[in-house]
Amino acid sequence: MINDLSIYNLDNSLLSIAEKVKGNERITTEDCITLYEKGELGFVGMLANYIREQRHGKQTFFNRNIHIEPTNICIYQCKFCAYFRKEGEEGSWNYSIDEILQKIANYPIGSITEVHIVGGVHPDKDLHYYGKMIAAIKEARPELHIKGFTAIELDFMIRKSEMTVEDGLRKLKEYGLESIPGGGAEIFNDDIRKQICGDKSKATMWLNVHETAHKVGLPSNATILYGHIETFADRVDHLNKLRELQDRTNGFNAFIPLKYKHKNNLLSHIPEITAVEDLRNYAISRIFLDNFPHIKAYWPMIGKDLALTSLSFGVDDMDGTIDDTTKIYSMAGSAEETPGMTSSQMVELIKHNGFEAVERDSIYNVVRKFS
Repeated sequence: MINDLSIYNLDNSLLSIAEKVKGNERITTEDCITLYEKGELGFVGMLANYIREQRHGKQTFFNRNIHIEPTNICIYQCKFCAYFRKEGEEGSWNYSIDEILQKIANYPIGSITEVHIVGGVHPDKDLHYYGKMIAAIKEARPELHIKGFTAIELDFMIRKSEMTVEDGLRKLKEYGLESIPGGGAEIFNDDIRKQICGDKSKATMWLNVHETAHKVGLPSNATILYGHIETFADRVDHLNKLRELQDRTNGFNAFIPLKYKHKNNLLSHIPEITAVEDLRNYAISRIFLDNFPHIKAYWPMIGKDLALTSLSFGVDDMDGTIDDTTKIYSMAGSAEETPGMTSSQMVELIKHNGFEAVERDSIYNVVRKFS
């Protein structure tokens, strides 16, 4: 459809953007704002799907992973967070390393390939505590890839250990850390951050942690928290900072838009945006982030149905099997209250919707294709 733009009743600004996409030309931040302000769902979806199919065809990636959340005790109380608890408060937890090892031991060798570790920023835990956790997991299950800790967690544990960001990340890598997730980015506009997560470190910290991680050989993902009080311009500024960093390092594997969920938090008066806006956001992210290999839909957050629909709007990754091991979004009223799928269920969902399921490892090497 992109080869015949005459079928769309486009104004000149949208036609110009479509021609850029067709010609594999980078769009500008002004173009991106135009897409948010004027781009109807069908139009941006068509452009994003064109890019997706140029890069990946019908391939849709997933991995076999579990999430380990060591604690929800946190020094921060972000207004959008339903996960946070104070120490000793009802609903709080703080798993020991032995308890974490037991959780992993419940999964037979060969059933999972990745352990994804994120949680609250505990006031008493430093880099070496988490390093011992990583080393213990690696000793017990050397075949598992360990993806761990948001930039917010890393910033605190490294400062608590009185190390530089670079030295701290190198030390965690020695312990066995292999990549880092994208959480904690929220929105990079510091005025908005002050309103929704005022205690949290500034955006420059998040960007510096990820740039340094790439420098020391730790690939990462990137996120945005959208659908709260941010503007389209704030979203574009966020995407642009990520694109500029990726230009410098090429260390990001995937971008994951994270939808604000409004249950059980201090921003509950803000309604959630519609599924149409979710899909537009996925599509526009795919169009703008031309240097990001993958766009991921985190299905436990938005639900299986919407995640599958997003595969026609630029998304090429469904995340992992998860297996009911994450509470961060279920506590905030996610679409999947008990997230978990077997590999066969994931494959069937993807294939049933006309796509090719591809199991990947944590850094997107192909493990198996389900043709």
